Amino acid sequence: MSNLPEPYATTLHIRDHCLCLHAQQAARALSRRFDEVFRPLGLTSGQFSLLNSLNRPSPPTISQVAATLGMDRSTVTANLKPLERSGAVIATVDAADRRGRRVALTSAGRDLLARATPIWIATHQQLEAELDAGEADRMRGGLRRLLEA
Repeated sequence: MSNLPEPYATTLHIRDHCLCLHAQQAARALSRRFDEVFRPLGLTSGQFSLLNSLNRPSPPTISQVAATLGMDRSTVTANLKPLERSGAVIATVDAADRRGRRVALTSAGRDLLARATPIWIATHQQLEAELDAGEADRMRGGLRRLLEA
């Protein structure tokens, strides 16, 4: 009798077919790739996404940033701390709701985002060039449908 809860064939099937696993692997590979190109700026891929989510006409609340990034508020708050320490963002009390905070890019944060965006554009173009024609759009569409489900 095997100690495995399922036959090894099931494990192989899951390895080869699990959308969640494949999405996690792809997300990690993409993060590593962007982390590498952003490293000269002292920025991670996650920080780039966070800075980009703050690039709005008016400072968003932590909850708005969390919704944009698909994260929980406590994770957003933790990820903001290094950007606050570096002077790229500033958090202030929300005048409309004193219990909340709004986060804004500083001039240093806008400059950092302006330097990072061309790097993102070039890297993203390279990624899409590695895929078949239309594949990136189909992937984005499929992922959006899963998010909306």
